[in-house]
Amino acid sequence: MNTVKTLRELRAAVTHARSAGKRIGFVPTMGNLHHGHATLVSKAAEQADFVVASIFVNPLQFGVGEDLDKYPRTLAADQEKLLQAGCHLLFAPTVDEMYPDGMSVQTRVSVPQLSEGLCGASRPGHFEGVATVVSKLFNMVQPDLAVFGQKDYQQLAVIRAMVRDLNMPIQIIGEPTVRAEDGLALSSRNGYLTEEQRAIAPVLFRSLRHMASAIQNGDRDFARLRTEQIQQIEAAGLRLDYLEVRQGLHLRPATAEDRDVVILVAAYLGATRLIDNLHLNLPA
Repeated sequence: MNTVKTLRELRAAVTHARSAGKRIGFVPTMGNLHHGHATLVSKAAEQADFVVASIFVNPLQFGVGEDLDKYPRTLAADQEKLLQAGCHLLFAPTVDEMYPDGMSVQTRVSVPQLSEGLCGASRPGHFEGVATVVSKLFNMVQPDLAVFGQKDYQQLAVIRAMVRDLNMPIQIIGEPTVRAEDGLALSSRNGYLTEEQRAIAPVLFRSLRHMASAIQNGDRDFARLRTEQIQQIEAAGLRLDYLEVRQGLHLRPATAEDRDVVILVAAYLGATRLIDNLHLNLPA
């Protein structure tokens, strides 16, 4: 696996692979990789002949008071994980390489409606930062396909809409959430949890499973189910951001008639913000 840091080097390597008739797969990350990221790379390797990953901690998607400065930078360990997962090329640009004229004058990409509410309400400007950097990376790499984790469900919905609306010729693959044995969704931010907090964190997934089971068994009183699980989550010591039942594609509030449904949750455990979701395809 080669590591490059400039757009010129990136495009030269991708052009060489494409000239050899190879299908290009892409996995954008912010580094501090775990097994979930490796699964995304492995999926890309199944679907493509040449896999590019990126590591870039994007300042545009961090708000005031968020963890940009303390976000772990673990390049050497990340390179080893990517190599083992089947990555061929790592693009690890600097901020200056990504935003050569500065971020204040950077053209922004905004995906309306889907970026609003849920994490968008708690993190103003976050999804504009995500859409902007992902669109730049897509133009830099020009992949045939890109793989994203379903744990960040709203982000995946935003990226799919952006690709569709801007007619980008890229297949977007959503890979199921990878979990620890106790159900906690793997996340780089889990490393911020203390041992005591880590033991509490799986309550989020238990609440999602409880709601999912009730909904699959025909219960459509989403408000009551939500209230019951909010009480459970807060009793465990978490500070809830949101717990919502939404339609799976457009993320509008779900109705009893919807069959494509996703339950989404975000909560703070200490200073660490955790998110999770369960996607349901209900019978007619």
